[in-house]
Amino acid sequence: MGASGSKARGLWPFASAAGGGVPETAGAEQALVRPRGRAVPPFVFTRRGSMFYDEDGDLAHEFYEETIVTKNGQKRAKLRRVYKNLIPQGIVKLDPPRIHVDFPVILYEV
Repeated sequence: MGASGSKARGLWPFASAAGGGVPETAGAEQALVRPRGRAVPPFVFTRRGSMFYDEDGDLAHEFYEETIVTKNGQKRAKLRRVYKNLIPQGIVKLDPPRIHVDFPVILYEV
């Protein structure tokens, strides 16, 4: 779960223009946001959904189906996890927006 940040893909959107995200000297100060091209907001407004739709249109993290197993002449019900015919939920809008995990800021509460 730690690979969700943009550093895992080699992209650092909040880097300073001069240092490229790493200060050249030990005493150099880092700017919070110095975009090179377009301004990158420190907020995340959408995320990839973690749930799935099944054939009936139901939305859930996991789906199970009940199967009847006959063992020694006795019928027994078992749950089997369904992996086929599931459609990912897609992009989910966050309300309220979250702060990007790679944004270099310290949150402090008194």
